[in-house]
Amino acid sequence: MSSYTDLAPGIHRQRLVVEGYPTFTITDQHIRKYLAELSDVTRMTTLIEPVTHISDRYGWAGWIHWETSGAHFYSWERPISFFSVDIYTCKAFDPADVVAYTRRFFAATEIVAKEF
Repeated sequence: MSSYTDLAPGIHRQRLVVEGYPTFTITDQHIRKYLAELSDVTRMTTLIEPVTHISDRYGWAGWIHWETSGAHFYSWERPISFFSVDIYTCKAFDPADVVAYTRRFFAATEIVAKEF
């Protein structure tokens, strides 16, 4: 793989992945509330309400569409209780605010984040 070259330097793009261990079983209602409130935390304009889906094999997934991109949410109950949030935007946001909000919302025992 070649080194990365920014092909659109005039377009702001920001990515953040946040993962952790929740202290409760995550439900459809949790995902919808989390994503709706994440819009406020990141100051994004919501275009549609959060959408969720459950897979018997993989667990819950959710998505929210923002005017400036969106966020995906995934949670597992097995083999461990775990969540992963993937945010992609064309508008700047504060990653520290997202991590703090996510930690509080899920009462996470451990949380990590990575910006791209």
